[in-house]
Amino acid sequence: MPALKLEIAKQHYATSSLVIGYALCSSLLAVINKFAITKFNYPGLLTALQYLTSALGVWVLGKFGLLHYDPFVFKTAKKFMPAAVVFYLAIFANTNLLRHANVDTFIVFRSLTPFLVAVADTFFRKQPCPSKLTFLALLTILGGAVGYVATDYGFSLKAYSWALVYLVMITTEMVYIKHMVTNLGLNTWGFVYYNNLLSLMMAPLFWIATGEYTEVFSAIGSNSGNLFDPVAFSAVSLSCVFGLLISFFGFAARKAISATAFTVTGVVNKFLTVAINVTIWDKHATPVGLLCLLVTLVGGVLYQQSVTGVGGVPSQPKQVEGKTDGDKFEEEDEVKGIYGKVTGV
Repeated sequence: MPALKLEIAKQHYATSSLVIGYALCSSLLAVINKFAITKFNYPGLLTALQYLTSALGVWVLGKFGLLHYDPFVFKTAKKFMPAAVVFYLAIFANTNLLRHANVDTFIVFRSLTPFLVAVADTFFRKQPCPSKLTFLALLTILGGAVGYVATDYGFSLKAYSWALVYLVMITTEMVYIKHMVTNLGLNTWGFVYYNNLLSLMMAPLFWIATGEYTEVFSAIGSNSGNLFDPVAFSAVSLSCVFGLLISFFGFAARKAISATAFTVTGVVNKFLTVAINVTIWDKHATPVGLLCLLVTLVGGVLYQQSVTGVGGVPSQPKQVEGKTDGDKFEEEDEVKGIYGKVTGV
């Protein structure tokens, strides 16, 4: 009996540690990314370092037997390339959005993705129209976002241009990746590995296209700028490490707790991100803007409740092409995990 109690206690502490680790990584990552791009003003190089850390981390952990991922196969990579291109564009736009706007603006536009994904699913993937509760939740999200934009004192055409590019790219990617999840046969870590490795291969092309390589080489040649600044180095290192950690903690926590508990943790993380962002610096929205942001997050909570029934499975399961709605919900959870590791939401 004492041995059984000890085993239960160990399992409890292990699960708690995973949830706390995920909550810390998720709530801090967007703020860390903002801090990193503020101190290290090279978005292309920053994202490349993040891709390198994540791809290398998965490879190393796989070699030690701590996780299983699908090895790199050229034929599979060729099929995956379109999704990787859109993924790269989404993360590149995300980094530039954080470069020109505050974290609150990023969270608002990131929270808009369920609205656009629902529209895309209905019109392009021929999915059923959202229920009344889901539609109400989506309208709440949209209303909060519109209110935030209308009261944003730091409105910048460049920032909102990047926000729109990011919104279109991440929505396209999330809709497309659903197709990839069901048809390509890669496991979750395989998606992370392929996404990051292929994105790393594409990085030099974007350095040349944007002209960022000249800034980097100039900073290296003159030994100036913030390329060698200790604070910038620390910020970039944290950003890369947290990007990998959120993959580990996110997937491990998803397996250790119910889908409902995982969803609640994700919602709490967004509120923590807002609280941390408001506390540590002045790069945040006005009180009215924060109120609109909270309305958007509440809409997100309603949305999660509308698509998730008791125990974390979707309400009114329907059989579609040999899969239940519960299977589809788990696939969407995997999709969120893939992108949450970089965006933190």
